Amino acid sequence: MSRKISGGVAHELPADLRRALTADPKALAAWEDITPLSRNEWICWTVSVKTPQTRKEHVGRVVSELKEGMRRPCCWVGCTHRTDKKLSPSQKFVLSRKR
Repeated sequence: MSRKISGGVAHELPADLRRALTADPKALAAWEDITPLSRNEWICWTVSVKTPQTRKEHVGRVVSELKEGMRRPCCWVGCTHRTDKKLSPSQKFVLSRKR
């Protein structure tokens, strides 16, 4: 039986990130200690990449940065997939620069 691990607000916990967190008790404890919005941002930051290699790197960084005490991804504009709030001006700016 697998242990329930908390997900985010707009995102479910993907299998690769679940495996990485399950393999590291300290990272898992930090994961469960952060808010659902913070977990959502980590998940979104992990899944919003373009290549499998970058995603693998992000999964590894989630584990290491949680263990270092980070509660949210650094320099992340936030999840643009949330439907419960409008995009902030900074999110709109960053997204407009990507086009």
